[in-house]
Amino acid sequence: MSFDFDAPIDRHGTWSLRWERLAGRDIIPLWVADTDFRAPEAVIDALRRRVEHGIFGYTVAPGELREAIAARALRLYGWRIQPEWIVFLPGVVPGLHMAVRELSAPDEHVLLPEPIYQHFRRAVERAPRAYDAVALVLREGRWLLDEEQLVARLRSNSRLLLLCNPQNPGATVYTRVELERIASIAEHHDLVICSDEIHADLVLDPAASHVPIASLAREISRRCVTLMSPNKSFNLPGVGCAWAVIEDDHLRRRFSTELHATVHDPSLLGYVAALAAYRDGTPWLAAQIDYLRGNRDRVVAMVAATRGMTMARMQATYLAWIDVSRLALRDPDSHFLAHGVALSPGAQFGAPGFVRLNIGTQRRILEEALQRMARAASAAG
Repeated sequence: MSFDFDAPIDRHGTWSLRWERLAGRDIIPLWVADTDFRAPEAVIDALRRRVEHGIFGYTVAPGELREAIAARALRLYGWRIQPEWIVFLPGVVPGLHMAVRELSAPDEHVLLPEPIYQHFRRAVERAPRAYDAVALVLREGRWLLDEEQLVARLRSNSRLLLLCNPQNPGATVYTRVELERIASIAEHHDLVICSDEIHADLVLDPAASHVPIASLAREISRRCVTLMSPNKSFNLPGVGCAWAVIEDDHLRRRFSTELHATVHDPSLLGYVAALAAYRDGTPWLAAQIDYLRGNRDRVVAMVAATRGMTMARMQATYLAWIDVSRLALRDPDSHFLAHGVALSPGAQFGAPGFVRLNIGTQRRILEEALQRMARAASAAG
């Protein structure tokens, strides 16, 4: 079975956040994290059948999807979860906010890696909770949590550790040993771990494997909230379906406090799309990963050949984290925007000298964007 990820897709006029914001300008938008790839035909067909049914009433979470999630976790990760551990959500971001607000008290303290996807910090600040950032450090070409700093940042009232694996940004896939060390710290200091694992399917490095931190041991699982979704893997954020896997009954009840109050369920079509993706989307996903590897290799080559740019190993995701600090730009993303490429500013992740590039697009678009970025780098100084 073949899949054509080079097929041109015109997203103008489709209410695309990424493409509409800069519509009418000669700018290639490679910032917000969705892709320009059509979802698997199996997903489109399932949605079409449900639309043709014509009834869009209130919906219960389908047992078939719970079973599919549990079966997939066992097949891919050797992780045994029970269907009743699953709490469905409209997206991972609401899950981050729920974890901070419901699993830590107003007088408790939160730890989060930095740089990090901006909604982690927003969740903590809007709760609000006292927090400390723990630096990611570059070791042998990978961005890793500074474990010594993690221990140093602990307070007597520390309660929640936020984790992102694979890392966004940074694209690191944590090894089992690295996760065991983090889990040991959490266990020793009685921390709850909320782990965003939305990019788990998008491992590009053939030598790396995703390990859910909750899968390490039962005693770790009982202190974990694992946030997952097919939204990134199958390009489904517009229909929206995510979930938390929470073994501990007490944690699950606390986490679910705002469900049906301020946080709603996924949509009917979100359930349909997620189930179809997990049942029939595996060949498409494998082909997409191969395509993204090719795109990543082109980014790596451009960065290596361009003065003032460096990047760590991109083990996962379709988000390249590029260090442009040597270009000494006052406002890096504005500089690249002026040269025709819209990137995510590193400042929003806590690293002003970086930019984040979304490589989830057709190769011809990416090639043009990379040429513009190289010219922008040459013009700096």
